[in-house]
Amino acid sequence: MKEITPKEVEQRLNEGESLDIIDVRETEEVEAGKIPGAINIPLGLVEFRKQDLDKSKEYIMVCRSGGRSGRATEYLESQGYNVINMAGGMLAWEGKTE
Repeated sequence: MKEITPKEVEQRLNEGESLDIIDVRETEEVEAGKIPGAINIPLGLVEFRKQDLDKSKEYIMVCRSGGRSGRATEYLESQGYNVINMAGGMLAWEGKTE
C-alpha cells in the first residue's frame, strides 16, 4: 500500500496541484473540518460508490488517523484503483480546513 504524509499533501496543494482527495470519515466528523476540495465517501459506502471513481486518476484517501483510509486504500487497490493512504490522517494534518 502506497502512503503519503500530510505534509506532502499540503505541499502539493500549496503548489497549486489539483488532487483528488477522498475523506472516508463519517459525515459528522467531516463537518468539523476537512481538507479543502476533499470528497466525503464514508468507509461503509466506498464499495457502493467505487463506480463513481475513475481508474485513471490517483486518489488520496484520508480519515481521522489513517486506519479507515488504509482499509479503503487496500480495498480500492484490490479493485484496480490508483490510491494512496494519507498516513496519520486528519490528526496529523496542519494545513487549511473547510
